[in-house]
Amino acid sequence: MLIHPWDAPTDDAEWQEWLAAHDFGQLAANGLPGEAPLLQPLHFAYDPARREAVTHLACPNPIWSALEERPTVLLSVVDDYTFIPGPWQANEDQPPEHGVPTSFYAAVQLTCTAHVVDAPEAKARLLQRQMTHFQPEGGSAPVAAGEAPYGRLLSGIRGLRLEVHDVHAKFKYGGKRSESVQHRISERLAERDGPGDASARRHQQRRLAASRGYAPREGGAPANSPW
Repeated sequence: MLIHPWDAPTDDAEWQEWLAAHDFGQLAANGLPGEAPLLQPLHFAYDPARREAVTHLACPNPIWSALEERPTVLLSVVDDYTFIPGPWQANEDQPPEHGVPTSFYAAVQLTCTAHVVDAPEAKARLLQRQMTHFQPEGGSAPVAAGEAPYGRLLSGIRGLRLEVHDVHAKFKYGGKRSESVQHRISERLAERDGPGDASARRHQQRRLAASRGYAPREGGAPANSPW
C-alpha cells in the first residue's frame, strides 16, 4: 500500500483508536503453489497490549492448509470511504472541470504470523476473548470446554492467533490539497451527505486541524510502525 507523507497517521494512537472501532476485515493468505491467494472476511478482536488479533473459522474452511504451509498473513481493514468528484478537487487557479477525482478512505494492514489453536481449552479462552470484545455487556453463557451450551461446538472450529509484526496505516483525506480546497471538499461532503460522507468529513476536518503548518512534500517512504 502506497502511503504518502500527507496520508500517514500522525502517530500510532491514530490508527490504534481507529482499529479499535473497526473490527471486521479480510485475512489474506498465500495460496498453495499454483493457486490464487485466499481472502477470508471475518470479525476479529485486536489486543494492542498483546500485539495480536484473535479470531476463529470453521474447520472445513479451505484457508487452513494455506496457513499451515505459509503462516505469514495480512489482515486488512478498510472503511470510512467515499468518492470525491473531480470538480471538488480543482485547485483555485483551475477550472472545475480540470479537477482530478479521487477516493477518501482509511486503511490499516497488519502483517502477522498465524498460529492455529486447536486445544479445546485454548479455543474456549480465545472465543471468550472475542465474546468479551463484541459483547462487553454480557448476556451470553461463558465459553468453557466440555460445558454447555458452547463446549460441544468447539470441535467444529479452529482458533487463530494473529501475531502482529508490522503495521501500515493510511488516512487518505485530501491532505495534499490546500486548506481552501479542503474546506471546499468538506462543504460538498456535508451538502451531499451520502453513505460514508459524514465519517470521511470528520476524518478530513480532524486531520486538517492537526496538520496546520505542515507543508506536503512529494515522495517519502511509506509510514509503517511495529505497533
